[in-house]
Amino acid sequence: MFNPSRDQVRQFFFDAWRKYRGSEPLTPLERLAVQVVTAHAEYQPVLDVPEKTLAQEYFPEVGETNPFLHMSLHLSILEQLSIDQPPGIAAAHQALLKKHGDEHAAQHDLMECLAETIWQAQRDRAAPDGAKYLERLQTVAGLR
Repeated sequence: MFNPSRDQVRQFFFDAWRKYRGSEPLTPLERLAVQVVTAHAEYQPVLDVPEKTLAQEYFPEVGETNPFLHMSLHLSILEQLSIDQPPGIAAAHQALLKKHGDEHAAQHDLMECLAETIWQAQRDRAAPDGAKYLERLQTVAGLR
């Protein structure tokens, strides 16, 4: 299993953005990352100064959003949707698209389910519960 460090994840986004802005070829995963970045203009300045933001700390308890975490959750959802893994996420996505009429809002609902699943696994010091994740996806999509 690929388990990149915080700095490796951030470097991936920095590199993908730099390559995109320099019209360099992108890998399929980098293309997805750029899709996420272009949907979040507010995060683009963060990616323009890696020397300042590579080690930046973000504190949600004081209202700070970690742009790298947010973009990583989007990227994870896009990857899951591309292969319908867990099986049923694509159906949940379609239901959310119908509900919201907006791709970004649909992804955000899915991201909340993923973030909750990851948080619970970390809290319980256990592997993420795939069945519970799918249940959350189906519930938020109104399929349950």
